[in-house]
Amino acid sequence: MYRIYPIFFTVGVVILLTFCVELAYGSEYYSPSAIVPNKVGTHIYVAEHTAARIDEIAISSRTVSRTLTLPGNPSGLVMSADDSKLYVAVGAAGGQVHVVDVSLWQIVASVTVGHTPMAPVLSADGTTMFVCNRFTNSISVVRLSDYTVTGTINMIRQPVAMALSASAGKLVVANHLPAGAANTGNIASTVSIVDSLTHAITNIALPNGASVARGICVSPDGTYAYVTHLVGRYQLPTSQLERGWIWRNAISIINIATTSLVNTVLLDDVEMGAANPWGIACSSDGIYLCVTHAGSHELSVINRQGMHSRLASLPYPGGFSDTAAEVPNDLGFLSGLRTRVQLSGKGTRSVATVGSIAYVPQYFSDSIDIVDLSTGTSVHSILLGPQNTMTTQRLGEFYFNDANQGTFQKWLSCASCHPDGRSDALNWDLANDGYGSPRNAKSLLLAHQTPPAMITGIRPDAETAVRAGFKFIQFTIRDEADAQAVDTYLNSMQPVASPYLVDGQLSTAAQAGKPLFEARCASCHSGANYTNQAKISVGTGRGSGEALDTPTLSEVWRTAPYLQDGRAATILDVLTTHNYGDAHGTTSDLTVQQINQLEEYVLSLP
Repeated sequence: MYRIYPIFFTVGVVILLTFCVELAYGSEYYSPSAIVPNKVGTHIYVAEHTAARIDEIAISSRTVSRTLTLPGNPSGLVMSADDSKLYVAVGAAGGQVHVVDVSLWQIVASVTVGHTPMAPVLSADGTTMFVCNRFTNSISVVRLSDYTVTGTINMIRQPVAMALSASAGKLVVANHLPAGAANTGNIASTVSIVDSLTHAITNIALPNGASVARGICVSPDGTYAYVTHLVGRYQLPTSQLERGWIWRNAISIINIATTSLVNTVLLDDVEMGAANPWGIACSSDGIYLCVTHAGSHELSVINRQGMHSRLASLPYPGGFSDTAAEVPNDLGFLSGLRTRVQLSGKGTRSVATVGSIAYVPQYFSDSIDIVDLSTGTSVHSILLGPQNTMTTQRLGEFYFNDANQGTFQKWLSCASCHPDGRSDALNWDLANDGYGSPRNAKSLLLAHQTPPAMITGIRPDAETAVRAGFKFIQFTIRDEADAQAVDTYLNSMQPVASPYLVDGQLSTAAQAGKPLFEARCASCHSGANYTNQAKISVGTGRGSGEALDTPTLSEVWRTAPYLQDGRAATILDVLTTHNYGDAHGTTSDLTVQQINQLEEYVLSLP
């Protein structure tokens, strides 16, 4: 299953590879998404997702010194302890980690891992690499002496960030979305602590409503881990934004030794949100904790030791929290301990620190902001290349992720409920069909091609839904040109290949499930997008006869939980436990093997 590719590029192959990458990804934008410094503090290395390349930046001159084109879109970087090798996670299905010899500045080997590799981490002794495989829900264990995958560690759901506590020998992994049904009254993303030698796992649930985890780091002494995420107050109707009524933006603190949640601290202020926390890093001296905000385009610089002192001595002077249980609702907890730095660029994602300086990539500005942590000021910006005017599609992607100008008090963006344009796995009580009917958030993939919109089909099309979202969820009125740009972006989204495919083809079980699907499901889930775009009652709506929009099954492997209120944790649950009276297709006469084959086919759909 895993293959090693030693790489010796001839000049001709390099030219051909560069040409093919430019055709596939374009060269208008760079989209820096990950960053790592070398150990001696002379250079930083930046993964540029859209440009499919990495840049080396000299810290002394603050200029790009070298650029290396990659055979795919990079998503994560890690540097060897001796600064000789740079490991770059690249690609989607059949993703790889490429080994870059820093002195030669070329790829010298590659190893195939899982679907959409991210966040590579090296063991303390430098002999092993661990790589998150986002869509195969796993971590690949790679022996670096010969670049062989020696094991796979299963995760909860979409592991997207990972850090190592060298002193404890533990990996700490952020699972992006909650798993399980959404109507249970308690649903949250998890942090997994993995023993780096035995691979034993302890899973720690974040607070109820936690979703969209993005970044994780470990304190310099290896004692604590910090994870960025949102906290959805999904139990409330989406009727206002003040004081984090819908979404709050947070970090959770994990004690690695005791494998326990210490507390969750809000990053918002009382009257100003800090939308979509993403990257996180500690300064090497442990004084500062830095958090990027992809929605409000800020860097939070937190007095880390002061935060722990305050948590340990509740109630704190002039504060609102008398007990630890009150801290996750305390919008003033970081008052006096945190500086919010408004950055010059747009789309902050990852962050790296060198001494008392933070380097913050700007995804939409194609730049790196430099922040002096000691003064809490943005002091410089490095441009990664020529600055090109945004196309309508790129503007739409920016507006979709922006909370700075697009939302009242910066509490959220479209991407808060729809990370990467998909679903946050929570139920929300929207006003469009009356309050008191929480519905599971839908993926927006193919929404513009498959009207009507919303679970009940109450909006005639996605265009109407986009404009209603601005007005009733973000509480703002946007120019029509902005809404059209978001339409263009959403229209451009393409389904990601299913991790259930085998070398891009249906598995044996899925092939057996295909005729079952065609006989029992295809009358409603028909056509290229697997929907007849009709409203049908399948016995799972409010009451016995509520008609619901027939959703597309494209990328359905990614959109759990299922049904209008997220009651079905899996497709198997849809086909069995929640298929009341065969109203959702006749399955009661199928054998267990046939049910499993049908599920496998549905989960393999493009």
